[in-house]
Amino acid sequence: MEINEHCVVALTWVLQDTLGEELDVLDDPVEFLVGGDDLLERIEQALQGHEAGAELSLHLEPEDAFGDYDGQLLFLEPRALFPQELEEGMSFEGTALPEGASSGMPRDALYTVAQIYPDHVVLDANHPMAGIALRLRLKVHAVREPTEEEAKRRSAGTGFFRIQPQAPGSGLLH
Repeated sequence: MEINEHCVVALTWVLQDTLGEELDVLDDPVEFLVGGDDLLERIEQALQGHEAGAELSLHLEPEDAFGDYDGQLLFLEPRALFPQELEEGMSFEGTALPEGASSGMPRDALYTVAQIYPDHVVLDANHPMAGIALRLRLKVHAVREPTEEEAKRRSAGTGFFRIQPQAPGSGLLH
């Protein structure tokens, strides 16, 4: 089956920055809905017309991937608002911001604790890969029609670099 605007593809990949440093490796095939919310638009466009067995190499500029880094999405907040066990690299949703946090902080963002100082915390609402040009080597392992549930949900269950928020003290950023 040829990849079209509405199908499920099983992919593996190697993601690198432009210096060749590996950022992510997906060794076992994972399914993504093309035409839904799972993949970046540039990746979906590149996959069109290919079949199982295809291998592609893509170069993604920041605007095709996770956007440019925006210094306006850095926020300095009082350290006293956060739990003692807060660590750099932890992430949480804007809906979980502590009471007393700046009112201008978007509640629909995902925040990463960038730095911790004795009196304040630096929170970053940029995607961890914002501002980075990427190289992506993809392999298509299978192509199929989506189920009704996948089509309705607009997802095969996995998003491209879906970042899972974490509560303070619960480990590393996924």
